[in-house]
Amino acid sequence: MSTAAPSSVLPAAPRSRLGEPAWEIARLFPSQGAWTEADYLALNSENWMVELSDGCLEVLPMPNAMHQRIVGYLFGLLKAFVLARNLGEVFFAPMPVRLGATKFREPDIMFFRPGRIVDPRKQPDGVDLAMEVVSESHDGRERDMRVKPVDYAAARIPEYWIVDPELQQITVLRLEGDSYTAHGVFGAGGRATSALLLGFEVEVAAVFAAGLQA
Repeated sequence: MSTAAPSSVLPAAPRSRLGEPAWEIARLFPSQGAWTEADYLALNSENWMVELSDGCLEVLPMPNAMHQRIVGYLFGLLKAFVLARNLGEVFFAPMPVRLGATKFREPDIMFFRPGRIVDPRKQPDGVDLAMEVVSESHDGRERDMRVKPVDYAAARIPEYWIVDPELQQITVLRLEGDSYTAHGVFGAGGRATSALLLGFEVEVAAVFAAGLQA
């Protein structure tokens, strides 16, 4: 990882005391607003759950078992559907996706049409369908439900699924022009459908039941 230039590091301060954060470690990294793509990708190689947005790092909450069970269930359904029809590839986080010159996001589940991933040794530019299982924290809910729809629409991602365990519903957004419109808001007893992948649908109740069952 590159070291920060003197102008971008925090000012000198006394050594950390017991019970305080390790400020010395923090000062090895660039300040907020000064992170570069190289800095971000080097940090991600250390398995931190972080995203890059306009020079600032956003540290993501670590997923719990329920979150991962839901992700695993949806990933299995989507991958089986895509592979059976030779539609492309499906991946899950952690895998940063470039959304523009200054932004990387890590959707929980990602669908890529053939040819979207030009160089498999580099981070892909964009994605064709993104799914996020909403985090329980306030910041996580705000990011998944308010911030990411704006980012994903700006990156021209055709479809975005918001899977909300708290409300027990799945919202499917499709891109129209420069913004998203609701393809559907699906609750218990219904089946969430894709506008992009015709024929792909999931039973909403089964998705959230998967989060509670080993």
